[in-house]
Amino acid sequence: MKSQQPLDGVRVLDLTRVLAGPYCTMVLADLGAEVVKVEAPGRGDDARQFGPFVGDESAYFMSLNRNKRSITLDLKSDRGRAVLLELVRAFDVVVENYRGGTMERLGLGYDRLRAANPRIVYAAVSGFGHTGPYREKPAYDVVVQGMGGLMSITGQPDGPPTRVGASVGDITAGLFTAIGILAALRRRDRTGEGGKVDVSMLDCQVAILENAIARYRVTGEVPRRIGNRHPSITPFTAVPTADGYVVVAIGNDKLWTAFCDLVARPDLRHDPRFATNQSRTEHWSELEPALEEIFGARTTDQWLEALEPAGIPCGPINTVDRVLADPQVRERGMVVEMAHPTAGRLEMAGCPVKLSGHADAAPNPSPLLGAHTEEVLKEYLGLDEHEVARLREEGVV
Repeated sequence: MKSQQPLDGVRVLDLTRVLAGPYCTMVLADLGAEVVKVEAPGRGDDARQFGPFVGDESAYFMSLNRNKRSITLDLKSDRGRAVLLELVRAFDVVVENYRGGTMERLGLGYDRLRAANPRIVYAAVSGFGHTGPYREKPAYDVVVQGMGGLMSITGQPDGPPTRVGASVGDITAGLFTAIGILAALRRRDRTGEGGKVDVSMLDCQVAILENAIARYRVTGEVPRRIGNRHPSITPFTAVPTADGYVVVAIGNDKLWTAFCDLVARPDLRHDPRFATNQSRTEHWSELEPALEEIFGARTTDQWLEALEPAGIPCGPINTVDRVLADPQVRERGMVVEMAHPTAGRLEMAGCPVKLSGHADAAPNPSPLLGAHTEEVLKEYLGLDEHEVARLREEGVV
């Protein structure tokens, strides 16, 4: 008997492609929602053409679309749009990540879908949202990282503005969209009515600027790039060792005292320039050389062995191969293996949401393009194989 997952019974019609939308629907699928991915006939999601490839299959696509079924449907055709509207009546959620205004031009905007199913939760994730002067502009991750201020505070002080190494413009938007969908479903439980979730990638970048906005509003100084250190907590950075780097996060004065005792440097503890977190932050340029001298005397592993027993938060800077091999990461089920029908076995990141009473479900592989078209149309619309064949002949699916 299949174990019940938190979102069992929630049906999601996934019109998304590439990253922000598929990441959102993958999170929902990992938590048990039934996700049916709608793709263009012949080509499918653009991400199917992104490398690296295992045979003919995109590992990029596979890492974002597990636990989903795929159907093909031409939304530019009248019959294709009619089929979608019929499907909407049987689903709880529709997710799309087209540029603002695209769904309306197709005749499939929120108002039209709500007329077909008043209980539908319609979630739209786009570069700039469905309101405002930029609403119809296209956007990619690097565009919103730049426009949202994140690149201006990322990188070394004397270096250029730097994109964060992961696509946080897309991923944060996907996560906020998933949160919005869950909130809208909760509201529907109370009222019986669906609603629209409108998430902008740019908005999400502003939302994660964290203390940069507070610092600017309080001090009037525009935040700049300061490398790996924290603007308000010191030392909170990566420090060079004899053979690499170690990350230390000394978040309060008690930890600072413990650190000074550990390295036999009472002079640093008693120096008024370094006595408090505020003074250490203000005098970072004087403290940094002393820390580099201290940490340069031992290897990274030696420092980890010394710092951890003293209760000082620290860690190595792992490369991706080391992350995947880390025993903590493995123990938490954050590396999962998917058995794909044509690409074989592939490891990928697991779901980080751990809920009591719900074991992590073994992932189903990402779907081949249109693999479930006949199955889904039969299941939800009652079409037989001859009717599906006719749709194929017409190029609708």
